[in-house]
Amino acid sequence: MIDEEITLKKLEIFLAFMRLNSLARVSDEVGQSAVSVHRALHSLEEGLRCPLFQREGRKLTALPAAFAFASHAQRAVAETEEGIRKVRELAGFNSNRLRIGSLYSLTLHCIPHLLMGLKLRRPELHVDLTLGSNKDLLQRLANGQLDAVVIGLQAPHHNPQLLAVPLFEDEVRLAAPLGSPYAGTPRVDLKDLRHEQFLTLGDGFVTADSFNHAFRQAGFVPETTLQVSDIFSLINLVGSGMGYSLLPARVAAYSARIELIPLAAPYVSHQVITLLLPRSREKDANLLALAAESRMFSKQPAS
Repeated sequence: MIDEEITLKKLEIFLAFMRLNSLARVSDEVGQSAVSVHRALHSLEEGLRCPLFQREGRKLTALPAAFAFASHAQRAVAETEEGIRKVRELAGFNSNRLRIGSLYSLTLHCIPHLLMGLKLRRPELHVDLTLGSNKDLLQRLANGQLDAVVIGLQAPHHNPQLLAVPLFEDEVRLAAPLGSPYAGTPRVDLKDLRHEQFLTLGDGFVTADSFNHAFRQAGFVPETTLQVSDIFSLINLVGSGMGYSLLPARVAAYSARIELIPLAAPYVSHQVITLLLPRSREKDANLLALAAESRMFSKQPAS
């Protein structure tokens, strides 16, 4: 086993001395006193159980053993530095790549705006964008597969391990095909749709949570004829007249074949679109830039 007296810090001091050949200059470079530098070199010799220097008063002269050891010490320090760099990059720290997760429904305006602003702040940054449901994205964030996620929250965020930056609040509405009996209604009462057929997203999507919440408020379970796995298919199916659904107002621009009608007061539901990132990484430069851009986005007037 390697003796405990042999440390990476002592190897760095040793290599600095081999390069500078002066205790005073090494002291200035490493920010330690000349006495501390001398002590580190002496303890390194003790750990090696081999003299590295010849002492002539206060002067140290490198022996052949020191020159032989220097190349090995240099490789050890370099390999360690490279290992640290790679593992930090793998974990997302100080990397030029950022892995962001998002809901499908945010790719029309919110996400493009954030990414363009982020590129202005960090031009060298490459972004990997993953789309999915709340459940899927949160799992990937917890597993370290994503660095940050932008999702919708139906209820307040309480996870102490995550830092939350709210971007905007979106209202959930009745999605109806054009020309439906409810067209033009200022606010629709869900109880009036008790006998209608509904389509919905699968479990794990925040819009599915909003759907269930609204109908719990209405006091009945709607007839759900179809469950789909992406919001674009759901919009197209509603537009084709296959049924009704509840969708956030932000999807209105995706299709001219549906109408989004506000719900009556007892059933009003909101999603808070929120950036979530690990609190343990809130000082990461890339995530700081993303959080700053998200805060700027949150200050924009509602469109």
